Amino acid sequence: MGARVGRMLRNVNLENRALREISKEKPKVAPRHAVNVPPPAASPDVTESVKQKSESLQVLLRSVYVESRDPASTEASKEATVGEEVERRPLRVNFPVNALGLVELTDVPKGKLSLPEALKVLGGHQHQPQTWTPEKVAQEYSLELKDTRALLEFFIPFRMEIIPPKTGTARQIKAS
Repeated sequence: MGARVGRMLRNVNLENRALREISKEKPKVAPRHAVNVPPPAASPDVTESVKQKSESLQVLLRSVYVESRDPASTEASKEATVGEEVERRPLRVNFPVNALGLVELTDVPKGKLSLPEALKVLGGHQHQPQTWTPEKVAQEYSLELKDTRALLEFFIPFRMEIIPPKTGTARQIKAS
């Protein structure tokens, strides 16, 4: 009921208001900038000069040599080509294949970790950092020391942080 009344009040004298708005004088459009456009039909001299080859430009074009390189690619990150064999190392961690639906792995390329190995390394370093040092992990799993340090420093799994509430009256989860 209230919507009907509101609609009626909105539509009162709607046509008169619309006509008044339409009949207002429109603002003048700014003048356009004068542009000297050549006529569409060019002279025959111009078309001939465009079609002719310029020997001086041909010589300059032949002297240009472009060599492109990908700055992101380095020798360490290049993938093996089709003919080369990649060095591989045996897998150090066994995991249930059928439960995860994955193909059974026996070895991985050097410089890489499988998912179960990564979880074992990260968990071991979190619980025993003196035993699982970055140097030992890098040597044992054939990884680069720089990458191993970054992995162990910045990727921290299984850590739960409880943020205390701002008010003292709210209930808080007790850390075990």
